[in-house]
Amino acid sequence: MKILYSPASPYSAKVRMGAHLAGLDAEAVLTDTAAAPSELVDNNPLGKIPTLLTDEGQAIFDSRAIMQYLDRSGSKRLYPRNAAKRTEAEVLEALCDGICDCLLAIMYERRFRPEEIVHQEWIDKQWTKAIRGLDYLEGNLPRLPKTPNGGHLALAAMLGYLALRFPGKWERGRPKLKRWNAKFGANFPELDPMRPKA
Repeated sequence: MKILYSPASPYSAKVRMGAHLAGLDAEAVLTDTAAAPSELVDNNPLGKIPTLLTDEGQAIFDSRAIMQYLDRSGSKRLYPRNAAKRTEAEVLEALCDGICDCLLAIMYERRFRPEEIVHQEWIDKQWTKAIRGLDYLEGNLPRLPKTPNGGHLALAAMLGYLALRFPGKWERGRPKLKRWNAKFGANFPELDPMRPKA
């Protein structure tokens, strides 16, 4: 099994942590999407990471689809069996992934447009959505159990991406999120290095 990934990607971080927790041996293959390598585009027509390649040759893409596959395939479950608790985990994952969508939209706008045509109104709109999500999490933060689920992994990946790309811009007024972030790193030293990094 291979996971085609980028080290800065929060979605890649989430699925790499998920594979580890599920007890699956997944080789992490550093992949430059800008170069459109054949291993990526031949298996994922969107050319996006993460993409999981199974030992049987199946390609699975979109991080949430990969997480569901890992949940079904691993020796340990990534989502609660109880329907209500599973829904909570899936909604937490969707919220954290959605915040990441907004943050990445900001990064792409700044990185790929000439400075004179960067659309600040678009950036502001995305940041407002991200801040609303963070404020919601600050007021509704899930406790960190002994074994995290897919929602917790998405939260850890999102906070790792914020620390990487938006340091000093999100922490004020969110002490619970800051503590949760630090606690995740301390409680899961085997997962912490998989979080987004340059």
